[in-house]
Amino acid sequence: MIWSFLAVLFSSWLYVDASYRGPLWQRWVFKPVTLLLLLAWAWQAPVLKTTDYLILLGLLATLLGDALTLLPNKRMLYAIGTFFLSHLLYTLCFASQMTPSFFWPIPLALLIIGAALIATVWSRLEELRGPICTFIGMTILMVWLAAEQYFFRPTDYSFTLVAGAGLLLLANIVWLISKYRRRFNAAQAIVAACYFAGHFMIVRSLWL
Repeated sequence: MIWSFLAVLFSSWLYVDASYRGPLWQRWVFKPVTLLLLLAWAWQAPVLKTTDYLILLGLLATLLGDALTLLPNKRMLYAIGTFFLSHLLYTLCFASQMTPSFFWPIPLALLIIGAALIATVWSRLEELRGPICTFIGMTILMVWLAAEQYFFRPTDYSFTLVAGAGLLLLANIVWLISKYRRRFNAAQAIVAACYFAGHFMIVRSLWL
């Protein structure tokens, strides 16, 4: 387990470093390599319940979405669709382990964040408005279910899930603002760091 963890950590660091100052080939190589290592690490979990396989399928969908982002912009719709599928699979996994509960400040805060994000990028989305808004909605739902679970059952497992989901939301916020509103130098590195850390935390839950 320790060697798989170190391999994921080293590969993701190489990609984050390349996103900020490295060559293009390094980004193209280490992003899929890191996701494949995460998938291998998840597969090595000592006990995999039926619902845990949703996380593995979510990682596979993410890997496909990343591959589609490397193609021309006309493939962006398909990439967003696969990222939506990935977050949907994570959400189903989270939902399968929840008890009926509701704490209204959590969805309210997330709705405000989602509305502010959509308002920020809305005028630049053009024909992608529907898909991206749907993707944001799914990401918000994923974080909400993870946060509800942590609020009512604050364990290491539930913290890992809410931290992972929150980091993925942060990665998508920075990505969308950088892509459709205002670019800044450190955006790619921030997105990469939050993106891999988010998936890492979700995979870590399989080992708890």
